[in-house]
Amino acid sequence: MGKNKVNVKFLVITAMVASVYLVLTLAIAPLSFGLIQVRFSEMLMLLAFFDRKYAPGLILGCFLANCFSPFGIMDVVFGTGCTAAAMFCVVKFAKSLFGASLWIVFCNAFIGIELYLFGSPLWLSMAMVALGEFLSVSICGVVLMKMLMKNRVLMAKLKI
Repeated sequence: MGKNKVNVKFLVITAMVASVYLVLTLAIAPLSFGLIQVRFSEMLMLLAFFDRKYAPGLILGCFLANCFSPFGIMDVVFGTGCTAAAMFCVVKFAKSLFGASLWIVFCNAFIGIELYLFGSPLWLSMAMVALGEFLSVSICGVVLMKMLMKNRVLMAKLKI
């Protein structure tokens, strides 16, 4: 019984994180897709730095959000792959919150290759995606997470 309770809790956390990511992405869809993209939902990616249990929900949320992408199945596969790579790097290699944000920026910059396939210049596409990621994750996300880290009650609920 104890193991089932843990599995249900993990599934609920995964579903909640995926849902929040999806809603945040779609709420500002014009900014979430395309050459100039600033996905504020990407701030949530920093949760995986604190606890790897958040990574599956973030990957699932990205997958679901990309199902609504104007780039179709390519964004579903390629964009979600970049997010999965970012989560792997954050969980395995990040030593600081800002360092985690840079892994996310780096991995998601490769979405520029997808935009290149739709006719955008390669280096410009990669740079623009990286810039949007840097704004949303390395600036907004790091500041938000540092503010949240001061709230002991919230951190206890998140088990961070």
